[in-house]
Amino acid sequence: METVVTVLVLLFAVFVVLGAYAAVKVVGAAKRSVDRTITQARRTVEDHTLRAKSFTQLGPAGELAQLRLTLRTSMRATQDALHAGVHEDESLKESIALFERLSVHGRELEGDLKRLEAEPDRATLTERLPALRERTQRITESADSLRWAARDRARRFADDDLDTLSAQIDVEAGALRHWTKTEPTEPTTGPPSGPTAEPPAAAGDPRTWPGAPRQASAEEPVRPAITPSGRRPVYPWQKKPRPESTT
Repeated sequence: METVVTVLVLLFAVFVVLGAYAAVKVVGAAKRSVDRTITQARRTVEDHTLRAKSFTQLGPAGELAQLRLTLRTSMRATQDALHAGVHEDESLKESIALFERLSVHGRELEGDLKRLEAEPDRATLTERLPALRERTQRITESADSLRWAARDRARRFADDDLDTLSAQIDVEAGALRHWTKTEPTEPTTGPPSGPTAEPPAAAGDPRTWPGAPRQASAEEPVRPAITPSGRRPVYPWQKKPRPESTT
């Protein structure tokens, strides 16, 4: 009885631990999903705000907003492209490592641009804009280069796979249409040729008429139609013929 109770207590404890672990995992997944949704919503709001500022504000403030929008758009597109392609191409891991190093400079530049939006001294802001514009251009060009290289590589792999698939389909299609292949025809049987061949009968030859008798060949002896009379044998009991009188 004590053994059964111990087993039941152990099973209950195992169920409690598994339930708590599953609850923690579910709560963690829900929290990450909520955080991801909030982050995405915040980014969307910031992008729309920057786009509105770049169109409505003039001067250095509008240019700062345009630089931030260009930097964020380029970096986010490159990040999505690299992380989406690394599942199919392991060689992109090195590209992701380079992009992470580039992201450090990108986040630093975005922080500088964001702080300068609240700068009251417009003269100082105007003086620093060329350097900020150059940094933004260098970072975005590097990000765009990584992104387009990854896309070109994926497209080249897709083209190679399509070429191989097309060649295999052509071979299979030819095998399915095997009856269309021309087979060698046997030579037709003609009249025998050579010295033993009988020459064809000329036109008007009686041998070609219907009902004409077959002519004897050179190998067969010619049989006479009537046997010629030969000398008859003379027997002793026969009388000699009496000569006729001439008187």
